[in-house]
Amino acid sequence: MLKSLQIKNYVLIDSLDVDFPEGLVIITGQTGAGKSILLGALSLLLGSKADASVIGSGADNCVVEAVFEVPESDTITWKLLRDNDLDDGSEELTIRRVVSSSGRSRSFVNDSPVSLQVLQGISSRLVDIHSQHQTLMLSDKSFQLLMLDHFAGNESSLSSCSSSFAHLRALERELSEVSRELSRIEEERDYIQSRWKRLDDANLKSGEIEALEEEQSVLANSESIKESFSEVEGLLDTSSLKETRKLLEKAGKYVPEALSLADRVESARIELNDILEEVSLINSRTEVSQDRLEAVEARMSLIFDLLKRYSASTVEELIAQRDSLSGSLSDSEELRSKVETITAEVQKGKSRFADICARLHASRAASKDRFADSILDSLKSLELERAVFEVELVDAPAGPSGTDAVHFLFSASGSRPVEVAKCASGGELSRLMLSLKAMMARFENMPTLIFDEIDSGVSGSVADKMGQMICSMGKDMQVFAITHLPQVAAKGTAHYLVEKSFEGNEAVTTIRPVSGEDRIMEIARMLSGSRVTEAAVGNAKALLSDQAD
Repeated sequence: MLKSLQIKNYVLIDSLDVDFPEGLVIITGQTGAGKSILLGALSLLLGSKADASVIGSGADNCVVEAVFEVPESDTITWKLLRDNDLDDGSEELTIRRVVSSSGRSRSFVNDSPVSLQVLQGISSRLVDIHSQHQTLMLSDKSFQLLMLDHFAGNESSLSSCSSSFAHLRALERELSEVSRELSRIEEERDYIQSRWKRLDDANLKSGEIEALEEEQSVLANSESIKESFSEVEGLLDTSSLKETRKLLEKAGKYVPEALSLADRVESARIELNDILEEVSLINSRTEVSQDRLEAVEARMSLIFDLLKRYSASTVEELIAQRDSLSGSLSDSEELRSKVETITAEVQKGKSRFADICARLHASRAASKDRFADSILDSLKSLELERAVFEVELVDAPAGPSGTDAVHFLFSASGSRPVEVAKCASGGELSRLMLSLKAMMARFENMPTLIFDEIDSGVSGSVADKMGQMICSMGKDMQVFAITHLPQVAAKGTAHYLVEKSFEGNEAVTTIRPVSGEDRIMEIARMLSGSRVTEAAVGNAKALLSDQAD
């Protein structure tokens, strides 16, 4: 329930701080006093569109804040709060919305900033505002189906149906995406296969082109290389060094320094022998082969052709493309397997969804006549004795609520009923909507109901009976009734008066509770207009006396 409301700098409301009780709360005031402004401020708090035009004259921003009491039994609201880390352990819930001069707004729940989407999700569980134009919802098939499901107690099945439908649609989207990707790959498979095979057949090796270029250079100059090495072999004759060493050793018998020179000559001879062996080895390995040269040059030509064809600069890039193409070919097999798996899951999802839809349909079919009878009883109590009200259940495209649609059929005169939007007058629609809301009020954890002139288009005894119905609803929940009819205004356990006054040239809207003599005079004003007569005062007392009884 709404415990308190604070408003600062909202249009004509400079500052307002008001507490509200349980039960039926009546709000009245002269036309233009600001009742719609009050309702607009509350709508802003609950998530309606915000802009800078709502900020009062001379102010930098406007603030609307409310405190709600949420019972422990309202598990859905508490789950919403916990899911968004907004549960502060209290049974009270504080919502605040601030609109700046730029037109931007910020929303807070329990002093934590929240998105507008989160705010709307939570506030929809707290307050249901029925404006005087909301009877248009009677032509909304979703609203009609929701009414029947509330009556049938289908909340759990509806939740399962919505989850199942969302899961099924997600699977179908995934299947479509995977199938589309598989089709794309399959269409390109021959092309991919051809490109991959050309690279795979090439048997490429990292660093290969450098090795081939080196070998090609040797083969192309092999004859010149062998001639050079052969001449080197002829020049590196170490026999003279051997004789030189012997002569130095002989002289060393007389000149000691000659012995060290003999050792150095021997070292040089050994080093030259090693060089000669390596030159001979290289010379023997050097191949003079025109066939091998042609093979190397053909291999190089193949690789250069592949580099150009695949727009690559290195063999390593070609190898990477080969592996990527191989992966694409493997992906098609994985995607084909994935399509089969998801297809099986879709079939299971369809079967589960169909089972839930069947249960919902059975429940709706079993409840629709009782629902119609309940609404019809309320309509007859509101002086529509000849009314006919029926609920027609028809097939509809699959959706979060199943595969059913509901048509409300109505006739005020007892003739063959037709769809509500095509036949009912304003007063009849008001009574029908009130009957639906009264039926909803019996459900546990219903949000606070706010009726904005639901009694529009009716008067006299009908207004009195509508007031009795609204008053009865207030026994089970908190109900606000904004009304111009004294028969309704006299029913409330609490009565608030909206007034407009002027401070200089500035209009200011306020709201205050009225009781006792003030309440009598307000209802008398509603009975007689601007000039309150003694008869109107007497009638006001009688109306309030009937309420007390």
